[in-house]
Amino acid sequence: MSTKDFIEKDYYKVLGVPKDATEAEIKKAYRKLAREYHPDANKGNVKAEERFKEISEANDVLGDPKKRKEYDEARALFGNGGFRPGPGAGGGSFNFDLGDLFGGGAQGGGAGGGFGGGLGDVFGGLFNRGGATGTRTQPRRGQDIESEVTLSFTEAIEGATVPLRMSSQAPCKACSGTGDANGTPRVCPTCVGTGQVARGSGGGFSLTDPCPDCKGRGLIAENPCEVCKGSGRAKSSRTMQVRIPAGVSDGQRIRLRGKGAPGERGGPAGDLYVVVHVDAHPVFGRKGDNLTVTVPVTFAEAALGGEVRVPTLGGPPVTLKLPPGTPNGRTMRARGKGAVRKDGTRGDLLVTVEVSVPKDLTGKARDALQAYREATAGEDPRAELFQAAKGA
Repeated sequence: MSTKDFIEKDYYKVLGVPKDATEAEIKKAYRKLAREYHPDANKGNVKAEERFKEISEANDVLGDPKKRKEYDEARALFGNGGFRPGPGAGGGSFNFDLGDLFGGGAQGGGAGGGFGGGLGDVFGGLFNRGGATGTRTQPRRGQDIESEVTLSFTEAIEGATVPLRMSSQAPCKACSGTGDANGTPRVCPTCVGTGQVARGSGGGFSLTDPCPDCKGRGLIAENPCEVCKGSGRAKSSRTMQVRIPAGVSDGQRIRLRGKGAPGERGGPAGDLYVVVHVDAHPVFGRKGDNLTVTVPVTFAEAALGGEVRVPTLGGPPVTLKLPPGTPNGRTMRARGKGAVRKDGTRGDLLVTVEVSVPKDLTGKARDALQAYREATAGEDPRAELFQAAKGA
């Protein structure tokens, strides 16, 4: 990404959120747009694929508080027609270092696809005093890739290995990444192979832009490759077996280092980010590291007490003891029967009791309940309710 692109791209506009949007609002907007424009949902739609890349790039910056701060600061400094030197900056000393302001913080982290070695590289040659720099000739980190996967409830709890098909830009195989059909591009005479050209901005400073002749590559193809049209990069698709760790939750974003797009000129590969979606289970639910289940019991079991068998996820049933007089809605705990934690231990299974009322009664059962009603006729379970209502 060039300095000009970084300054002029409005990531807030790409995601459709205001500049003061919260992290939750940014995440919500990104997920909505990512689902709409994901390549899997738009087979063969090039415009949707480009839109998805823009959305992912915007989320990589705005979704990371540190990168967002750097982005906002960069646009504040350079977004309105270039840098304006302050007092004493016209032709003499400079009181701050842009490397301290922008460098280091964005390197190697977050999904970015396009920052290369980080914001320090983007602005590294900004304040030259005479000509272009060699920043573009250095190894460049590959783009980060983002994809999505949907797991069953059990797979999310236990972990799973899933196939994941990804598309990204990689060195063109037809020309070995040179951009030239014969594999022999020549050095660009305009930028002398640096990929950048300088333009004066007054005050003794010069700003750098991507070379217009070689598009920032530093090389010009005499015979442009028909596959990549001389860019040296082409779309590449591959399928990977990705291990999703046990205990992931719905919406979790997993980072796999070095599994993104290949780097340029010997640079390291980018990272792969996988957003996990988890299907609901017909019996079990989840609260953090604990699983939940609702178990029906009879009135007699709740009133008199007893033992109740409870199913577990992927394991044998457990038996819980109901104390006499167990109320409807009471929650008990089966330890170690929940989701897997990061340290390998398991949460608990939270069992909620639900008293089941029979729809049909046999003659003996009806007679027994009638006798119970008569035996407890003097009790009013709603007396305290009305007393409390009256007192209020």
